[in-house]
Amino acid sequence: MQKILFIASLFLVFISCHKQEKNKKQVSIDQSLGNIKYAQGFDIDYYDGYKVLTIKNSWPGSEKELRYALVQKGHLLDAPASFDEVISIPIEEIVVTSTTHIPSLEMLAVDTTLVGFPSLDYISSQKTRARINKGLIKELGKNEDLNTESLLDLNPDVIIGFAIDNHDKTLKTIKKTGIPLVYNGDWTESSPLAKAEWIKFFGAFYNKDSLANELFSVIESDYLNAKKIAFNAKSKPTVLSGAMYKDVWYLPQGKSWAAQFIADANGDYLWKETKGTGSHSLSLESVLDKAEHAEIWIGPSYYTNLVQLKKAHTVYQFFDAFKTNNVYSFTNKVGETGGLIYFELAPNRPDLVLKDIIKILHPELLPEHTLYFFDQLK
Repeated sequence: MQKILFIASLFLVFISCHKQEKNKKQVSIDQSLGNIKYAQGFDIDYYDGYKVLTIKNSWPGSEKELRYALVQKGHLLDAPASFDEVISIPIEEIVVTSTTHIPSLEMLAVDTTLVGFPSLDYISSQKTRARINKGLIKELGKNEDLNTESLLDLNPDVIIGFAIDNHDKTLKTIKKTGIPLVYNGDWTESSPLAKAEWIKFFGAFYNKDSLANELFSVIESDYLNAKKIAFNAKSKPTVLSGAMYKDVWYLPQGKSWAAQFIADANGDYLWKETKGTGSHSLSLESVLDKAEHAEIWIGPSYYTNLVQLKKAHTVYQFFDAFKTNNVYSFTNKVGETGGLIYFELAPNRPDLVLKDIIKILHPELLPEHTLYFFDQLK
């Protein structure tokens, strides 16, 4: 009887130790690294030998969360089939599909791992263009029609893709190649700091999580300090945005990324009460009625000077902001092959965007700041 009890007790100890070991593997080993403060679209959890990257909003309205296991080289992962992809890290070669991904690679000093990109002419960064000119980054066609043969030749460790919905045939084809595909939803964020926080997403693939946190903390601090300065202003200028396309005036909705910048710069955006995060469609008459006397006009579509604006639609000249030359745009800052620097870098550097808009609305508050993205249209 004693022998039976002894064997039973050993069995219980074995089960207990096995459970403890299993639980140990499931307990996050560095929760501070996974502290996502602003971004709503992703989480990172850290375990013994691997990380779990969860994408919560791959595209607007996506219902399924995607879980990616980033496994340290030499570590064996339990239940790999429970993840959408399993990627061995740190990665050595990457393909990204949006210019907004490139600044994160450069800031993390891993830009030399970029081996392919669709539509290379859109890239503005001088550093990355130098690698393109040396033939170190391969042209992969267009985002909506990626060259899968070229991708297979490159065989990168991971492809970072994005989709506007669940019907992207190209990305579904890529998944069949066996090359790990990870969705990036940075563009779905509406908060400036939320977009910038996606640098932590990229840091996870290179084991540069601490550096990504440090870089973001500097951007966050600069942004919040600039915002405090803006609210020392004695005035709050009224702001108009957008322009006509055919018979419709498109402008940012009140909860959008662009509207948030104006609010944080202590400006009075005239459509701040609208609820959406995208674009608002209005008639010319309604915009003129509400914004004829707006003091500042920011982001008048792709026009690069006031002459173009007037030729496009004579009614533009009736806005006070046009009459007083207070029209500002990011369209004149372009890269070597015509890509707009704002579209590439602004999501990663909201601190610079905010300082620009503060300079436009309250020039007395930032006397030393030179406009980085924007120009006053002549």
